[in-house]
Amino acid sequence: MSIRLRIDLGYHGAQFSGWGIQPHHRTVQGELERALSIALRIAPKVTRTLVAGRTDAGVHAVGQVCHIQLPEGYELTSRAQSQLRARVQGALAAKDVVIHDIQIAPEGFDARFSALSREYQYRIADGRALKNPLHASFTTWSSYTLDDSVMDELGVALCGLHDWAAFCRPRVGATTIRELQHYRWKRDRDGVLVARVIADAFCHSMVRSLVGAAVAVGRGKLGLKDAIALREGKERTSEFPTMPAHGLSLTKVSYPKDSQMATRASLARNRRAADPD
Repeated sequence: MSIRLRIDLGYHGAQFSGWGIQPHHRTVQGELERALSIALRIAPKVTRTLVAGRTDAGVHAVGQVCHIQLPEGYELTSRAQSQLRARVQGALAAKDVVIHDIQIAPEGFDARFSALSREYQYRIADGRALKNPLHASFTTWSSYTLDDSVMDELGVALCGLHDWAAFCRPRVGATTIRELQHYRWKRDRDGVLVARVIADAFCHSMVRSLVGAAVAVGRGKLGLKDAIALREGKERTSEFPTMPAHGLSLTKVSYPKDSQMATRASLARNRRAADPD
């Protein structure tokens, strides 16, 4: 029986063309799998990872999770396991990927399909906020002063199980139905607007589109009811922008108890369908 490893990691997305491997481009998956190949002393083609959430180019993560299935018969001693995180970290060419932990995964664990939810944060320094240059690489700057109360109101109103086609770049054959579980805005002590967005899963560019809708409402360019109507229209729209990638960070992936991992994975593999009206 082969061993499956759970890998918890974070990365600064500025110099990456997203998570997934692309020819002639630097990606998080490419860097990680190269380092795993070195640390485990196995061929690169064997070190395929499956991730909880594929982030776009420029998006950061502090709480990303992926898994790797080791070859049948591969032996991982207790000592090798205890040293593996440090060995993978040492094999990474740069310091913009950090390995938090590597553990043998519980039975039935799947980084993508066992996940209950993904949580993202988006940061905007608007006209009311202190624009800290040390935070510029993970905070979007705006010259406008945004109404955070109406942005927060929109977030609450948007939550629920819906078709998010108006907020996504759809992939062929993929559903756009998701459950938005939490979407709130607040200002930190520097006045920076911080969104906390949680869903069972996200479509391509969904979070940045949700933030774009909130910015349009916060500027007064789009009414709250209009934004909700656009979601119900289920068609891609130009009424609000897709916000820059660098303001977005994946902060957490939540999983059930170990005994429920396989059941959750099986349920998540079933194609989502809208609830009947």
